[in-house]
Amino acid sequence: MSEYSQTVTLAITGASGAQYGLRLLQCLIAADCRVYLLLSGAAQVVIDTETSLTLPDELEEQQALLASRYGAADDQLVLFAKDDWFAPVASGSSSPSQMIICPASGGTLSAIASGASNNLIERAADVALKERRKLILVPREAPYSEIHLENMLRLTRMGAVILPASPGFYHRPKSIEDLVDFVVARVLDQCGIEQDIMPRWGED
Repeated sequence: MSEYSQTVTLAITGASGAQYGLRLLQCLIAADCRVYLLLSGAAQVVIDTETSLTLPDELEEQQALLASRYGAADDQLVLFAKDDWFAPVASGSSSPSQMIICPASGGTLSAIASGASNNLIERAADVALKERRKLILVPREAPYSEIHLENMLRLTRMGAVILPASPGFYHRPKSIEDLVDFVVARVLDQCGIEQDIMPRWGED
């Protein structure tokens, strides 16, 4: 099996902003990370609605399509079903050191904040929290309700990083892709993964 710089769990949920998750997937693969990918049912609907990508129904076909689209090696991208309780991300003894949920829906925030493990995304996040591993959540909602804010505060106190999909403008974006890259770059920075898709403040 090939050696990669690190293994990262990436979950894409049903919040609007599928472009953030797909671009992050592309960048993680380009950075030589192995990616364990979890897609909610709603995420597949949003991807179909917001992008030009239509995912097939079968998990193996989804994996093959995404691996081909983003140039992943044979074992670099692994998709898991929402009820695959034997996946490595479901156990603290074998889960990766970092998990990103991008975008993270309000429902997902609520479930994780309350300790629910109704599907593999929620279970993987619960494992990350209990094992004190990095968990980054990228909510894409507006406005935030009191419930959203309370859940984000609870998760922050548990050690999670709340990184809203709120792009900056100091880099003078010229396209939607530039706005997406701003947020994705911040996520990669939080993970300690080298990126050159967006200059930092003060850089040319």
